[in-house]
Amino acid sequence: MASLTIAGIAYLLAIREFFATPGFGRRVVIIGLVLTAVWHIEFLRLPPGADDDIHRYVWDGRLQRLGYNPYVVVPSDPAVKGLHTPETRNLNNPDLPSPYPAGAQLFSRAVTAIHESTFALKVAFVVCEFAIVFVLLDVLRCTGRGAHLVLAFAWNPLLAIEVAGSGHIDIVGALLLVVSAAALMRRWRATAAVALGLAIAVKFLPIVLLPLYWKRVRIRDAALAAAVVVLLYVPFLNHGRIPIGSLRTYVQSFRFNGPVFAALAQVAPPQLLAGLAMLIGLATATWLRSRAPEWSPDQFAWPMALARTRASVGGASWMGHAAGIWMCGSRRCDDCIAPAHAAGGTRYSSELVQ
Repeated sequence: MASLTIAGIAYLLAIREFFATPGFGRRVVIIGLVLTAVWHIEFLRLPPGADDDIHRYVWDGRLQRLGYNPYVVVPSDPAVKGLHTPETRNLNNPDLPSPYPAGAQLFSRAVTAIHESTFALKVAFVVCEFAIVFVLLDVLRCTGRGAHLVLAFAWNPLLAIEVAGSGHIDIVGALLLVVSAAALMRRWRATAAVALGLAIAVKFLPIVLLPLYWKRVRIRDAALAAAVVVLLYVPFLNHGRIPIGSLRTYVQSFRFNGPVFAALAQVAPPQLLAGLAMLIGLATATWLRSRAPEWSPDQFAWPMALARTRASVGGASWMGHAAGIWMCGSRRCDDCIAPAHAAGGTRYSSELVQ
């Protein structure tokens, strides 16, 4: 834990230097990204924790390839005992079917079709993380910002720990969200809409960003995105109904932002708190959209940060952090840190005190 504390302090000092310096040489950026790759490799070599979510991803992908519905099958059911592998036998919450959206399910299926292991999934997640780096580099170039600012994202210690180490699918949604924002900046409206739809199909939290797309994408773009999301659920239809697996139980029992939620849970049930968090995010996005008719990248971070800090459900520390660093392309890049750490910092703080 001492090493994590040191890494966090070093990261914050580096962040301060990044935003205080107009630019670094290209060699510095390359060396910085090489260092990022090196410590990711070290975390890739570590086995995930016994109760990490990645074991569920392997199970969900395996079920699909064997012809089963992960929203229906319960891992602890004796009837499916023979379907387990050593990596799935002790997955968390075995008495519940999967809560993950269809986009996450299909991603798990695609990766496990190549190689069925937690290591393969972790490699895929790291690839998504470095894809974000390349998208951000392009955005920084197009907006005239220094390429070194991408290290504010790449050097976050939690990325190595939670993406390369534990393996969390949030990074897939973060990639799709950054792609959507980049496409919106370039006025590639159909691409922006579809990428946002896919991000929501991986993790539900980016739904709070919908108001930001109002009149920035065409109705046919929105319809295309909605159709794509619906099609993702077609393979999982259960008696003609769209399944939700254990999502309802997940909302009731999961505590992502423990300190805030513990206080709020004294006065309201979890479902109401989750709904309130989403409403706060949507209201924030609506206000930002009405306040700034022109497209501005800093609008992406705050709605998710505010929703997440009040949510009872988990959802996207990486999406929030990627959206915050996306603000590096804006003129007010000094404000970048606040929403990024509001979206991702609470979890980091909990890691430090555990």
